[in-house]
Amino acid sequence: MDITIHWTFLPHDDPDASLAFYRDALGFEVRQDVGSGKMRWLTVGPPGQPGTSIVLHPPAADPGITEDERRIIAEMMAKGTYARLVLATADLDGTFEKVRAGGAEVAQEPTEQPYGTRDCAFRDPAGNMIRINELR
Repeated sequence: MDITIHWTFLPHDDPDASLAFYRDALGFEVRQDVGSGKMRWLTVGPPGQPGTSIVLHPPAADPGITEDERRIIAEMMAKGTYARLVLATADLDGTFEKVRAGGAEVAQEPTEQPYGTRDCAFRDPAGNMIRINELR
């Protein structure tokens, strides 16, 4: 089998703030920008990796979600416990400084974890936890 990660989905509650974070702070390419207002979907991805994309979507867009579920999702997003993404880079310190300089909310500075990974963490504007691992 030859399987790759093609898309993954992360919720957003402010498309303009999410666009600024993923495009400007992380340096991702914008692949699609559809809809308007709170019902705006953005597809972004790392340059040079056209087959891997992150779809930033409004969580309220799913018609199968109840109002109670929407409220719970909003609460979990605000706490940073609803969704997460793990990225990787060979230059963790340089990447950390660039993302921090872009105004991202720092959740953890570069740290050697007890389980053998060196990483850092940010929260995107919707509260999603974005960890960046150092490739060794």
